[in-house]
Amino acid sequence: MPASADPFSYAIVRVVPDVERGESLNAGVILHSPARRFLAARVDLDEARLRAIAPNSSPSQIKAWLDAVVVTAEGRNLDAPLANLTQSERFGLLTAPSSTVIQASPVHTGLTESPEHELQHLFERLVTR
Repeated sequence: MPASADPFSYAIVRVVPDVERGESLNAGVILHSPARRFLAARVDLDEARLRAIAPNSSPSQIKAWLDAVVVTAEGRNLDAPLANLTQSERFGLLTAPSSTVIQASPVHTGLTESPEHELQHLFERLVTR
């Protein structure tokens, strides 16, 4: 019997090294499926593309911020207050509009039988080159 598809929401994680210029590059995906109790993020920074749009940026600092997105999504840092939030609350926090270097796209939705596979598919399609 085929598995049933459940709704999910996702956002693209973007690096906007100079917020005033507004140039960005896709650096990750956050995916949330409440029915499957799934919230995860995949990130990867293309340093060559970052240098092309922001030669004076700090790749190591940006990588640390991107890693924080993953840790927050997964609720891994048990000492942090964010770890006590529900998955839906963490997803809302991670996808809230902001004017910082790390930003989320508008939230998109879909149906999936496997949030893990969907996250991988979206990451390959939207982030990797």
